[in-house]
Amino acid sequence: MGDRVDAAFMTTGSKWLLPISEFFGFPLDQVFALGAAFWFRLYLGPLHAGPLVRHAVATLFGMAFVIFCFGWYSVHIVILVLLSYTVLITADIGNVHRYSMLLSMGYLTVCQISRVFIFNYGILSTDFSGPLMIVTQKITTLAFQLHDGIGRKPEELTLDQLRLAINRRPSLAEYLSYNLNFLSVLVGPCSNYQDYVDFIDGRHIQRRLRKQAEDEGNGHANGYDKTPDISPLNAVCSKLLVCGGCMLFFLTVTRSLPIARNVDPDFTGHAPFLTRLAYAFFSIQAARPKFYFAWTLADAINNAAGYGFMGMDSNGKPSWDLICNLNIWKIETATSFKTFIDNWNIQTGVWLKSVCYDRAPRHRMALTFVLSALWHGVYPGYYFTFITAIPITAAARALRRCVRHYFLCSRGVKLLYDIMTWAATQLAICYTVMPFLLLAVEPTMVYYRSMFFHVHLISMLVAFVLHSKHTPASKPPPSAPSSSSPFPLSTCPSQCQGTHSNNNVKAE
Repeated sequence: MGDRVDAAFMTTGSKWLLPISEFFGFPLDQVFALGAAFWFRLYLGPLHAGPLVRHAVATLFGMAFVIFCFGWYSVHIVILVLLSYTVLITADIGNVHRYSMLLSMGYLTVCQISRVFIFNYGILSTDFSGPLMIVTQKITTLAFQLHDGIGRKPEELTLDQLRLAINRRPSLAEYLSYNLNFLSVLVGPCSNYQDYVDFIDGRHIQRRLRKQAEDEGNGHANGYDKTPDISPLNAVCSKLLVCGGCMLFFLTVTRSLPIARNVDPDFTGHAPFLTRLAYAFFSIQAARPKFYFAWTLADAINNAAGYGFMGMDSNGKPSWDLICNLNIWKIETATSFKTFIDNWNIQTGVWLKSVCYDRAPRHRMALTFVLSALWHGVYPGYYFTFITAIPITAAARALRRCVRHYFLCSRGVKLLYDIMTWAATQLAICYTVMPFLLLAVEPTMVYYRSMFFHVHLISMLVAFVLHSKHTPASKPPPSAPSSSSPFPLSTCPSQCQGTHSNNNVKAE
């Protein structure tokens, strides 16, 4: 048993930050990236260095951080990127997206299988699959956008695909920088290739302002299109405050509500059902700040380097939420399964929609959930989570379509409906994501048996009963985005919407 515990700390990367990370319960390797991001913007900005130098430094810093964290395991990341670039420049344009998807997902899956069966469950110090997950998103995103730009006719593309299409193959320096840059190589998020290249070239802010002006029909951006720089300092500081709050919450609350107690034999065998249900609810709620911390810090790092500008908000202030990965308020107040998904791990949802949901000829929702599970890894708990989400999503859609309009007669009745749907959504989320945190089959079945599979049974019953019912409603205009998609492209609220990965932060 002692050997197994020691194995959890076996890594060829640096262990300098391991004691501090264990104490706080958060990966602190990103702190170095935050400092490097400020330096990159202040001393290696577009006015001080050319694109080639910025690409090279971003890549070198990224590789240095990966080697620091994972040692020789980082070779896997470099191998995948180089192999994918070979495919990108040699494959015919009609199949480049398919080959890139097969290569990157196949390599990622092999590495994830090795982690499960060679390094055993839950060993996070050797989990180089996290950066591989981010790289896989970027490789496939770029390949699909290149295929759209060169291999398809404009009339065959949706408006989003046409806007993001790329009409030339990237150089090796651009490709390495896009995939391995220090801003996102550890935790993400994934972003569009053209946005990243504009950032490196120094056109990021001006293009976003110009696009916003065109969308608003102004013809100009109130003079901001001529401004060489807009400081992200306020956005970075506010996001770092959120990170501090998440860390404080984790130290004071999360540790007192361990997930493992949900499958403790004494607890499941003697505690009443409502007690078990309440504990599951609060323990899952308490587990979220770990993800909030990692994703918010990753967003702050990109902003500190000058990347992530979206435009000016309704108050005329700069918004730096172009690549935001979550909206905490929307998550905590979600009154539907779809709203929760839309605001959780946003960039991964965007990726799933762009490479799978929008392109699948049939069974789009099921295929998207399967791809999501495969991308996350081979732990059985991931598949329990995403397969469970399919009937829940179907039931939530049917219930909203057939019932919601009855509760819109007054503000009070609507408030009652929102309260009930909030409680149902949050309990359903807790039930669904529990296997994601438990990972293995045995504890997952222990938990579901203790819950009497009630959400499975209720969701399947609701979906079956309401399947044939529908509510007459006016159809949206053809240009409106489909509300049925579980992974819409503009998944942030209004302040986050714009052109847009990862669930590579493992919970304990």
